[in-house]
Amino acid sequence: MVHKGDLVVIGICVGLALGILLAVLAFFGIRWYKKHAYLRRCANDRSVPTHPIRINGFGTSTEFSASLSNSVAAKASEYPQKSSQVSWWAHNNKDRFASASGIPRYPYKDIQKATQNFTTILGQGSFGPVYKATMPTGGVAAVKVLASDSSQGEREFQTEVSLLGRLHHRNLVNLIGYCVDKGQHMLIYEFMSNGSLANLLYSEGHILGWEERLQISLDISHGIEYLHEGAVPPVIHRDLKSANILLDHSMRAKVADFGLSKEEVFDGRKSCLKGTYGYMDPAYMSTNKLTMKSDIYSFGIIIFELITAIHPQQNLMEYVDLAGMSPDGVDEILDKQLVGGCNIEEVRELARIGHKCLHKSLRKRPSIGEVTQAILKIKQRRLAKEDTMSFADGDFSRVMSRIEDQQIELSKLGGLNGEA
Repeated sequence: MVHKGDLVVIGICVGLALGILLAVLAFFGIRWYKKHAYLRRCANDRSVPTHPIRINGFGTSTEFSASLSNSVAAKASEYPQKSSQVSWWAHNNKDRFASASGIPRYPYKDIQKATQNFTTILGQGSFGPVYKATMPTGGVAAVKVLASDSSQGEREFQTEVSLLGRLHHRNLVNLIGYCVDKGQHMLIYEFMSNGSLANLLYSEGHILGWEERLQISLDISHGIEYLHEGAVPPVIHRDLKSANILLDHSMRAKVADFGLSKEEVFDGRKSCLKGTYGYMDPAYMSTNKLTMKSDIYSFGIIIFELITAIHPQQNLMEYVDLAGMSPDGVDEILDKQLVGGCNIEEVRELARIGHKCLHKSLRKRPSIGEVTQAILKIKQRRLAKEDTMSFADGDFSRVMSRIEDQQIELSKLGGLNGEA
């Protein structure tokens, strides 16, 4: 007869054996799953199609990516395969591939050829120098090269590529490619022939009319509106300033430089203070909490730059605070180039919008959608007034024509009566 103690020992041995067997099976099962998951990922990566340059990119400034509803990038098959804008970059470009962001990557030798060995410099920023690139077909681009001593660095470079890979709107500067080769990091943008808003406002020889400034403010608001309310997830630009607003050949404004941008999932979290002095939201500076209302503050500064042509680092806010003490205070700080050549009521209305954007309380600042609608109303009233005046001028011309015809008829009648 088997002793109870022996049964216990046998049970323990069987239990241990089963436990070891299950552990071994689990170990090999996990290894098998990880291996096959890795193989599937590799297969997916290899199957990613190559995307051609977007039509509204290289050397153009069309309204192709127009609305918020249709701002998603089109599939590669929707583009002409023999486009002259694409052909040069595709020629002998064996290293080209579609990155995870969807932005094409190009070898250093092609960028070197396009820039004629980096001879024509367009400008210099915190990221590094910007060069003009010219294609044999006549297309033009701007190549921004990351300087070795850049204060932004590779992280901002990667942010720019990843964000602009999914953000497409007529009021955002179009990133059409990038280069990571031979120790160089470069970003390739559509060429904006009229440069930055800062240069137009503060350089001698450039005169921006009131209608252009009003349209520029509307263009900027549309760009920010897409970032805040059209992008998924929403994006906080974080470095809105006149130097980062570029203008194309038609003087349409586009928001640029997304190296410091953050997706709105960061909202409420503390982060390192980044931005440009004079444009940074005081609430953000005091709390380190980044919100979309910080972009609204920066846009308010840009609005007053458009009105006054005073740079934020030249005590702009002191002038704005003084002007805010009376309803027509903005008249005293109006850019001299606009005096006598603008509708002062429109200036005051835009200034009121700017003051709301600069409110100390985040909750009392308007959303970008509200700002856009307010600026749009100014624009619509202007257009309605112009249409009314045009109609009135047309009526006046027709009346004068009828009077002239009647005078001719009367003279004819007078001549006949004299002959009789």
